Amino acid sequence: MSGRGKKVGAAASNRKATVSRSTRAGLQFPVGRVARLLKKGNYAPRVGTGAAVYLAAVLEYLSAEVLELAGNASRDNKKRRISPRHIQLAVRNDEELNALLSSVTISEGGVLPNIQAQLLPKKTKLRAAK
Repeated sequence: MSGRGKKVGAAASNRKATVSRSTRAGLQFPVGRVARLLKKGNYAPRVGTGAAVYLAAVLEYLSAEVLELAGNASRDNKKRRISPRHIQLAVRNDEELNALLSSVTISEGGVLPNIQAQLLPKKTKLRAAK
């Protein structure tokens, strides 16, 4: 026997449990996967360790923002499930997200409800007086 098997006893108990980079950063998005995709994507010859953490944090923030607004839109429509229509309404009604995603088409999203003022019925003086 070469003695290269599993360590038993004191050596195994001294080892600390592995903590993921996502847990260290306090994120839900996978920092390791983002780092791997950054390296594999040939975006730059070298990728810093903080870049993956920062990008994962930005992605998590943006997705949480969109999901919160879409959840509000689904609740306004008395639905319990977020649909692409709710995501479309959430993104297009928010000024900053609309600017960020202006060139993005959301499949099955529909259009924003918009009726021009000149097409609305005229208010008469009798209705205005009441």
